[in-house]
Amino acid sequence: MRKVLVIEDNEKNMYLITYILNSLNCEVRQAITGELGLEFAIKEKFDLILMDIQLPGMNGYETTKKIRNSEKNAQTQIIAVTSFAMLGDKKKALDAGCTGYIEKPINPETLIIDLKKYLNIK
Repeated sequence: MRKVLVIEDNEKNMYLITYILNSLNCEVRQAITGELGLEFAIKEKFDLILMDIQLPGMNGYETTKKIRNSEKNAQTQIIAVTSFAMLGDKKKALDAGCTGYIEKPINPETLIIDLKKYLNIK
């Protein structure tokens, strides 16, 4: 079973992402702040981390940078899931250490395809 950390402060997005991951037989750990997500990422190894960028407190860019410095998840794929879709936002997420980028609003059909790709599920 693949283990995924979802760092997302929007309740509806968290529900949708978790529902889809559960349907793909993934174990999901939820964090509604960057600080809590970082705490989980320091303690546990994940197969994938989904990172909202606009979070209360420590934003997704800073959280990603700190996770990249952690022992357990320095090499884990971190995918930005964000409504920041302006020119340069994708580059900023990748520069912070994200390995992929999914734009909000979330489209369930394309999210399933993207998650299967990132998790290497046929």
